[in-house]
Amino acid sequence: MRTVLKRLEEKGYVTHTVDGRTHVYRGAESPQKLAANAVRQIIDRFCGGSVEQLLVGMVSNDVIDERELERLSKRIARHKPKGGE
Repeated sequence: MRTVLKRLEEKGYVTHTVDGRTHVYRGAESPQKLAANAVRQIIDRFCGGSVEQLLVGMVSNDVIDERELERLSKRIARHKPKGGE
């Protein structure tokens, strides 16, 4: 296990601190960023890079309901750059 963790650390996936004689490992990226990267890979692999295809599929298959989609739409609108695209 130590070898696996060492290799993951060398690749930048985890970091560690030492507490006494114990090495404490943590993910180098936040869970939210890891999830975003995983979703990007899914979009690229299965949806030809189209976020729209992914979202339409999620709505069509009842993964996201209309209320949740409306909340997401409002959050996206707040993050749009002002003055155009």
